[in-house]
Amino acid sequence: MLSKYLSISLVSFVSFVSSIGAQPERASDVGAALIDARRFVDAGQPVAAIEKLNALGDTDDPLVAELLGVAYFHANDPARAIERLTPVVTRLAPGSLERREAVQVLGLSHYVAGHLAESIPYLEEVRPLVPDEVKLAYALGMAYAQTQQPDKARESFARTFRVEPDSAAGHLIAGQMMNRLELERFAEAELKAALQKDPKLPEAHYLLGQIAIFRSRLDEGLALMRDELAINPAHAMAMYRIGDIYSRQLKWDAAITALQQSLWINPYYSGPYILLGKAYSKTGQPAAAEDMLRRGVLYDPNNKSAHYLLAQVLQQAGRAEEAKREFAIAERLQGDPVK
Repeated sequence: MLSKYLSISLVSFVSFVSSIGAQPERASDVGAALIDARRFVDAGQPVAAIEKLNALGDTDDPLVAELLGVAYFHANDPARAIERLTPVVTRLAPGSLERREAVQVLGLSHYVAGHLAESIPYLEEVRPLVPDEVKLAYALGMAYAQTQQPDKARESFARTFRVEPDSAAGHLIAGQMMNRLELERFAEAELKAALQKDPKLPEAHYLLGQIAIFRSRLDEGLALMRDELAINPAHAMAMYRIGDIYSRQLKWDAAITALQQSLWINPYYSGPYILLGKAYSKTGQPAAAEDMLRRGVLYDPNNKSAHYLLAQVLQQAGRAEEAKREFAIAERLQGDPVK
C-alpha cells in the first residue's frame, strides 16, 4: 500500500545506514539489523522485520522506530504503527526519505484505523510530493468526505480519477463516492451541480433517483430513472429500479415489463429475477415465479429473500419438502430482513 515514490530503496537505505558513525560496534549491529529488516519489508515479510528490530532491545535510534512502524503497518497492525511513528516523526530530518515515509505511513495507518480527522494532516503533507499517486488521493478524498469537507473531497476525487474538480465529471464522481458513503445530502448537492453544468450527463439522474428511492420519494425516483433512460436507453439498472418502484407501489404488470427489459439488457444480475419472481407470484403465475426465483438463486445463492420467496411459492404449490429446504436455507443465511 505504500507509495512506490516514497518507499526507500534498499540501495539508498544501505548507503544511509553505513554513514552512521557513533558507537561503532553498536552502530554496526543496528545498521545490519536495519538493512535486514528493510529487506524483509521489501520482500513482503513484515513479521520477520519486526522480530529482527525487536531483537535489538531498547534503543533510542529514530531509524529503528521508523522502520518498526513501517513494518507494523505492513503487518496490518496500524495501532502499533501509529504508536511507534508518532513520537519519532519529528526527530527525522526534514525532507529525508525516512521522514516522508513515516508521514505517509502515519497518514495511512490513521486512515485504516478509522482516525479520519487525524489522518488528514499527514496525507496532506505527503500529497504534493506524489501528485500522481491515486491511492493517496483516494484515501484523502474519503477522509475529507467523511469529515464533511465536500469541496476538498471533490478535489481529491477529481485527482484520483483525473478530471477537473469543478467540471460536470468532477461533481458526478464526488456525488457517486459520497453516495457510496451514505452521505446523501452531500451526494445530492454534487449531482445537482453536475447536471447544472451538463443536463445530459449520463449516470447523474440515476444516482439522484437512487437517493430519492432510498428516501421513499418514489414518484421523484421514477421520474429521475426515466430521465436517465432518455439519455442512456440501455441502462439496465435504471430499468431495474423502475421495476422496484412499481413493485413497491403494487403495480405488478408494470413492474414485470420494466424488470424483463432490464434482464434483456443484463441477464446476469440477480435483482430483477427475484423481483420478477415476486411479481409473477402476485399475479397468479407460480411456474414463472419459480423459474425466475431459481435463476435468482443461481446468480446469488446467498440471497435470503430469493430462498424465502422460492419457499413460499413451493409451499403454495403443495411441495412441502422442497419448501422446507428453502425455508431452512433462508433461516441460515445472514443479511437484511426478508421483505
